[in-house]
This record gives sequence, C-alpha cells and structure tokens, in this order.
Amino acid sequence: MIAGGGIGGLTAALCLAQAGHQVRVFESVKTIQPLGVGINTLPHCVRVLTNLGLLERLQANAVETSDLVYFNRLGQQFWSEPRGCFAGYKWPQFSIHRGTLQMLLFEEVLRQLGEDAIMTNHHLDDFTQDEACITAHFIDKDSGLSMHTETGDVLVGADGINSMVRSLLYPEEGLPVYSENVLYRGTTRMKPFLNGRSMIMVGSNRLKMVAYPIRTDTDAQGRQLINWVANVKEGKSVLTIRDWNRQADKNRLLQLYRDWQYHWLDVPGMIEGADAIYEFPMSDRDPLKRWSFGRVTLLGDAAHPMYPIGSNGASQAILDADWLSRCLLNYDEVDHALQAYDAERVPATGQVVLQNRAKGPDQIMDLMEERFPQGFQPEEIPHRDLKEIMDHYRKVAGFDRDTLNKLT
Repeated sequence: MIAGGGIGGLTAALCLAQAGHQVRVFESVKTIQPLGVGINTLPHCVRVLTNLGLLERLQANAVETSDLVYFNRLGQQFWSEPRGCFAGYKWPQFSIHRGTLQMLLFEEVLRQLGEDAIMTNHHLDDFTQDEACITAHFIDKDSGLSMHTETGDVLVGADGINSMVRSLLYPEEGLPVYSENVLYRGTTRMKPFLNGRSMIMVGSNRLKMVAYPIRTDTDAQGRQLINWVANVKEGKSVLTIRDWNRQADKNRLLQLYRDWQYHWLDVPGMIEGADAIYEFPMSDRDPLKRWSFGRVTLLGDAAHPMYPIGSNGASQAILDADWLSRCLLNYDEVDHALQAYDAERVPATGQVVLQNRAKGPDQIMDLMEERFPQGFQPEEIPHRDLKEIMDHYRKVAGFDRDTLNKLT
C-alpha cells in the first residue's frame, strides 16, 4: 500500500510491480491533475526511469539538458559544465514540467497495474500493525467520513512534506522548517536562450534567477516554453506552507529584477510574459534517524523534504523507490528489508538535505558575489575552488559520473 500518488509514490508503484509485488496507491485528492511547474531529473534517477521502460516517453515530453551555466547578477559567465549524456553519463538529464512527469507515471501505473491500482479521494487517517500485516484506514479528507480499510504487508508513506504517515510516526515533530526564502515560479513562451537546451543560474542566493526550457517544440513565432524560478530572500514571513496554487504579485518581481537585462536573456520580459506566477516558500525538515517502523516506512518528501537546490528533490524520491523495491526483493522478511532500505537511504538523503541547506552547488554563486561584487575579469575566476564545490555535491547527491556509470 502506497499513501500518495505523486512522483515518488507512482514511481514506487512501478518499481514494486516490476519486482513482482501487488501494489495499490491511495491518493488524497479526488482527481490527480498536473500541478506545479518545471523540474529536473538527473542521470541517476533517469537510470531508474529508463529501467522502467520510460526513456522514449521522457524524450518525447522533455528537454534533454545540454549544459548548466552560471552568471553573476551583471550577466558575466563564470562557470559552465556539460550535463547528462553531454558530460559522458550513460543516461541523460531531462528538464520537464512536473505535472507532465506525474501524469506520465500515472498513466503508466494504470496501464501496467490496472484501473483499480490507484484509489483517489482516499486520505490516510491511521494504521495499525502486528507481526502478520498492517491495516490502513482511509477517509474523505473534506468530510472526514470513512472511505476504506485496506490490509497488506507494507505501508509506504509517500504523501509529501506534510505527510500523515510521518506525523503518526513522529507526532511531536511540528511544522516544516522555513528557510526565509520564497520561490516565485512561472513558465513563459519566449525565444530560446543560449543553445535552447541550457539551464542557467543567475545572481546569488539573496536574489537569484533559474531558467531552463521544458519543451523542445516551438510555436509559430519560434518561441519555446521556458520554466523559471526567482529565489528571493524574504526574511521572516507567514508564508510557510507549500502550495502549488498560490499566485504572486508580478509587479513586485518586475521591480526586483528590473535591471536584469542581458544580451542573451531579458529577465523582466520573461517575468512579464508569464500567464501566472506562483509563490512557494522554500522549506524542508530536519533529517530523521529512522523511517521504518515494523511494516511502515517513508519515501520522497515524506521522508526527506529538501530545498530545491541541485535538482535533487524528485530525483531522490525516484532513487528511494528503486532501492525500496530492491530491498523487498532481496530480503524474505519485511522488517529486514525495511532496515536495509533505511541503512542506505536515510544517511544518503540526510546528507543531501544538509548540503542543500548549505546552498549545495549554488555556493559558487555566493562565492563570486562576495569576492567580486562589482564584477570580475576572466583571469580572476577561481576555477579550482568552483570545481571543488561542484564535484563535492555530485558525490554527496549520488551522481558522480564514474561511480554511476558502473551501474546498469
């Protein structure tokens, strides 16, 4: 039983079904819809999706990212690196709309597991377990009325940063930890920038802009769909709950980024061209020492919500799904399998959460801003320092190229 029909929960369903398990997904909402904006899937998680037979559908619905390029707020480039197959990985990196990826997974679950594999309008309310099984109780979240009771071997909590499963395991934990940063997210139809497959980071962690294309096709005017994220250090705020649907004030953003006009990108024009802009508080939770208790465990944002730095949120959830299915395949006893799952994924994801709090690879943006607030000459770029930061993050997040390429 999987509580949660997001990217992590749906990937887990496919991985577990591929390993021979009977799986059912329970989702709180009445109708699963393609929410959110763009995300990135790194080579280590694309490996998992490829092994599930989804590579061709990803290629048809996403942009294969060619490179990652960093600029300061004056528009000066100080770092560039190839990504995915362009960097010698066996698997690509994709930029894709979050909702597109979720619906792709949703449709594949229905195709492989059948129409009754996903039960919507089923919000987990409680569970009980013994040595033989675990029983989950589901309600209609709006009315509180009982909907269904299901008994199985394992319950996986893949129900997001405000996970009900996690709150039952850790009732005293409280609210997510707010970073004092707010992400303002949008998509804009516009002329491609750089090579049309590039992901860019501009500014510093006080005021930052991230942008990348999420569709390869262009319209009659030659415009491409660009996903962008403005990261603003807002300080203390009551805006602490993550909500994909909360709209933001476009005029305020235009004022903040009014001078960010470069020959390769017009940032104010990109903001102005968005149909809607959504505000999203950057929040996480402190890493746990344990996810699994008897026959219940956690996965994805329910286990390790993290700042969306380094393109690792969805990627780590997909890695959880893969490892969980491997553990349940390799161990006869559920508790032994879940202990093995914890032993690998709890410390691995805990490191990523803490690295992202420490700005992850985006440390290089603050380093350049602090050393060269008025700009720099090309010969002043500290290439060795920047490379050390970027290489370290790849190892922490599990996508060091040489290590990853040894896998199948």
